[in-house]
Amino acid sequence: MIYKSKEGDIDLNKLTRLYPAVVVDMQGERAEMSLEWMDLYAQKVKLVHYVLVFDATPPGENSKIRTVLTFESKEALLQEMAEVAKYFD
Repeated sequence: MIYKSKEGDIDLNKLTRLYPAVVVDMQGERAEMSLEWMDLYAQKVKLVHYVLVFDATPPGENSKIRTVLTFESKEALLQEMAEVAKYFD
């Protein structure tokens, strides 16, 4: 299954993980945080953007094989997630 994204074609058959997250700025350091944690700690971190991570890194590998789509709003992220979900029905 090939998903055509704004970053190019993504082979969904090779995915080991697919997850939404937010990128936050914590005192000058950027990190990924789950949507649930963002809901809990929104006052303590600065939201940079939302992401949908397509991770095809085989277990035990050190080098990451990932495609990351970025979004300015949670609604845009959720809309993209709904599009990707259609491939798994």
